[in-house]
Amino acid sequence: MVSKWIQFVNATGFVNITWPSLVMIGIAILLIYLAVKKNYEPLLLIPIGFGMLLVNLPLTGLMEEGGFLFHLYQGVKLGVYPPLIFLGVGALTDFGPLIANPSSMLLGAAAQIGIFATFLGAIKMGFTLPEAASIGIIGGADGPTAIFLTSKLAPHLLGPVAVAAYSYMALVPIIQPPIMKALTSSRERRVAMEQLREVSKREKIIFPIVVTALSVLLVPSASALIGCLMLGNLIRESGVTERLSKTAQNELINIVTIFIGFTVGATASSETFLRVDTISIIILGLVAFSVSTAGGVLLGKLMCAVTGGRVNPLIGAAGVSAVPMAARVAQKVGQEADPGNFLLMHAMGPNVAGVIGSALAAGVLLSVLG
Repeated sequence: MVSKWIQFVNATGFVNITWPSLVMIGIAILLIYLAVKKNYEPLLLIPIGFGMLLVNLPLTGLMEEGGFLFHLYQGVKLGVYPPLIFLGVGALTDFGPLIANPSSMLLGAAAQIGIFATFLGAIKMGFTLPEAASIGIIGGADGPTAIFLTSKLAPHLLGPVAVAAYSYMALVPIIQPPIMKALTSSRERRVAMEQLREVSKREKIIFPIVVTALSVLLVPSASALIGCLMLGNLIRESGVTERLSKTAQNELINIVTIFIGFTVGATASSETFLRVDTISIIILGLVAFSVSTAGGVLLGKLMCAVTGGRVNPLIGAAGVSAVPMAARVAQKVGQEADPGNFLLMHAMGPNVAGVIGSALAAGVLLSVLG
């Protein structure tokens, strides 16, 4: 009888838990706390944090072959979930501000500079080319794109890269304003922009078709992300598929968000996460995001000078792909300088351009290194 009890006790998690697992459980609880208490990307950080918590409890076997999360994780490994997220994002996004002001595409492109700058920096620090590309993509502030590229090039880094990407997306309101204020003058932040022209329904329907064709011809490896993004937008703008549009905007993107967050969190076991490389990835990710923000603002300053003060440089910071958080930050910082200044719709142009830009950047890296 006593031996049976000893056998039972030895089979419990209390006996088998290790201090690295306890550290990871602490990190998981911290992510959940930030989501619940601080409202930092709760739709993402809660599933990620809970997946991290669950996988670091001993003897669960959830991520071992045949385990429950192992099967769900195949959607990440096979590159299924990120394009489905893009389908929902496309259905939620109005590309009107970008169509009305095509020059904002340049700001979205400039904000991708952090991806390639950090790619080079990671190589200098000793990471392989595929690993460096996976780290650099954090600069796009686009979680699904980071997961898509990392799952293809460096799946062993998926946990740290995903956590860093989504954490910096959540911290956009904290990270971006100091950079924006440091690079712009008070006069530049007060620049008022002209109201955007009205975009016709025909333009909104033609836009996703043309962008898909041109983007895929240019970077074929970005076809899954760009194709799903633009399909979602066409469903939205066509006006004849309301049921599909509502499904993509709600049920589809919500279900896939749970799956992708839960399984990505479950990749962050203590064995893969608690390494020196993880600290380097998190630091490089912050550098990538900061450089991307600065790149957008600096091109915004140049456009402000060239146009004689008709472009507010703050909208350049919205060129990162965190939709619509980055655009809201540009609006907030602009109104701190001038409460009557409304930049939100102007900032949405570079913001949605950044989504396209980060997907194309990932496609370029995948085609070269994949």
